[in-house]
Amino acid sequence: MSYHEKHDSDLSGIHPPCQSACPVHQGVREYLLAIATGDFDRAVSVIRETNPLPFVCGTICAHHCEDECRRNDVDKPPSIRGLKRFALEHGKADLIPPADGPGVTGKVAIVGAGPAGLTAAFDLARLGAEVTVFDREDSAGGAVRHYIPLYRLPDEAIDNDINEIAGQGVDFKFGIELGKDITIEQLEKEGFNSILLAMGLPVSRGLDIPGNDGDGILYALPFLKAVKREGYKFEGSPTVVVIGGGNVAMDVARSALRAGAAKVKLACLECEAEMPAFEWEMEEAKEEGIEFYPSWGPDAIARENGKVTGLEVVECSCVFDDEGRFNPTFNKENQEVLSGDIVIFAIGQGGDPEPLRNEISIDDRGRVVFNHNKMTTSREGVFSCGEMITGPGSAVQAMGDGRLAARAIASYLRGETFDSAKVELEKIPVLVKLDDKVAEEVEHIERFAIPMISPEERIRHFKQAELGYDVETAIREARRCLTCAAGAVQDEDLCIHCLTCLRLCPYDVPVLNEEGKVKVRNEQCQACGLCISYCPVYAISFRSSYFEDAVGTIAPAVEKLLARRNGDPSVLAFTCSYGAFALPEFINQDHKNVEVVRYPCVGKLDTAHLLKAVELGADKVVVVGCSESDKFECQYKEVGYWSERKVEHARDLMEMMGMERDSIAYTELPGEELGRFEQVVAEALEKPKDDQEEA
Repeated sequence: MSYHEKHDSDLSGIHPPCQSACPVHQGVREYLLAIATGDFDRAVSVIRETNPLPFVCGTICAHHCEDECRRNDVDKPPSIRGLKRFALEHGKADLIPPADGPGVTGKVAIVGAGPAGLTAAFDLARLGAEVTVFDREDSAGGAVRHYIPLYRLPDEAIDNDINEIAGQGVDFKFGIELGKDITIEQLEKEGFNSILLAMGLPVSRGLDIPGNDGDGILYALPFLKAVKREGYKFEGSPTVVVIGGGNVAMDVARSALRAGAAKVKLACLECEAEMPAFEWEMEEAKEEGIEFYPSWGPDAIARENGKVTGLEVVECSCVFDDEGRFNPTFNKENQEVLSGDIVIFAIGQGGDPEPLRNEISIDDRGRVVFNHNKMTTSREGVFSCGEMITGPGSAVQAMGDGRLAARAIASYLRGETFDSAKVELEKIPVLVKLDDKVAEEVEHIERFAIPMISPEERIRHFKQAELGYDVETAIREARRCLTCAAGAVQDEDLCIHCLTCLRLCPYDVPVLNEEGKVKVRNEQCQACGLCISYCPVYAISFRSSYFEDAVGTIAPAVEKLLARRNGDPSVLAFTCSYGAFALPEFINQDHKNVEVVRYPCVGKLDTAHLLKAVELGADKVVVVGCSESDKFECQYKEVGYWSERKVEHARDLMEMMGMERDSIAYTELPGEELGRFEQVVAEALEKPKDDQEEA
């Protein structure tokens, strides 16, 4: 059973906001939970199920998921992209077979091997189509392969993803350019039942300003490609002036430094707050010494004896007019000259309509005439997607568009109608933002920045700048996830409105409605699980399966204990799954006569679970909680207090049944002392409860 088959029914019509914000709808919550609990293989399995380019996304994704993360209401979101990369570097999982459903037959040609085309190829191949991808370059990847610098995206990451896509049966044909080596008509004659155009935006734009002709003028995409693929270097340590304020401009500026520029200056129309580049891209560029000149518009390129001497700029007082249209306003009284030897235009990219003329309809502005609802062009069976249709965007946004195109083509091959507007309506609604009072109660835990090479070192070469997380840091960072939409669900038919959950919840999630009845607000729940076992009529369950999955491990664990009984008491230890208990050295350790059952927080333990372990044959049961001094910060409140009360209740029940109450014990273990686990368990069982309290 796939992740989505297992969990979508549990979501009851709600996605975590991170998953809804992701253009390919990654199960972010699930793979962060897997990392936080030390199951890196499962994290990779969840990632692979919905993402055909996981290594690329783990390295350069714009992480729109973080923008919508509800932890923004508390402090900062988890580093979701960095954690994806960590999982792929530390876990392994085969791609699971596609879910059962209607497949497709037929041949599909995809022109363009960028993120959009690759995603469509992956999805269609897994549905059963015979897919061939054509690309004019000598390798697949499109813009991410040829233009994104190596210090951001090593070739190995792209190769890993392409090999997986090829493994689904996708055939790649390189060095073939549409309009030159093949035509749409030829592809149709070769028997392709459908054709997808996904050629991106390959043309760099310039400006028609004085001095723009002649030596010393470069354009973003050819420059980036020359640096990345040909090892281009500047001669003579020039000063480089970059025109543009977007992400491509940041790549150009930072690449120019690494290619031998003595100094790099970046000028753009927008003020710094309005610059379209991602904030982190700008921060890293500044760290590396790029000089920013925001709110300056290029007016002319200064030359002496034909050589570039700088860029003449004029103050830009406003980029957009009152209706939000691009319509810059300049203050001609304020002009400057940015001295420099080379000017690089990085002001945007455009499509190339020439290969498509006379085959499909092109409008007066050189754009493909396109039906957005059907993802179709003017020619029967010819579809399009990606940036050539949507305009510039992130790689993962292009992937989402490629996935939509794949659905449209699959419908076409089945003889069905397709409407992207209806697909939009199918999207599951996201959760509301965290209530202010709930957010105030959530523990603040600082975000762990992804380690990077120092700016002084990284500008000397094109090695990947980000070093990535180590195991301990990744586990701690993943634990910051709030597991939205996974927590408590109230059965209103069973609920007796006794107010137990309302008194117990440390986050003020249950409230009284106008009728004086308890309402457990699942959309606000922090999934600590304290209320589940304390509800006297079991009217609260978990929306996700985390709780049931943990309970299901008790019997197998006791069976293992009994199978290796050697005369010593068999001990079942209930521990947390997070923090130090998620480290490989704990998970993979053989604990002699102790078998471990890991819960997603021992706060979710029920007294009945402890008694069940004894009933099944465990001689001793110990609950090992997390110490409050633990550097592996616990996100939940009051766990130790309530867990110890549950243990004490179980001990009382044991005594009432004429059994030894000291067969069940509670203790705590700081993560820093994980090596003392067996000793701490033994001490907890040797010391009577009363002595523990006196100590």
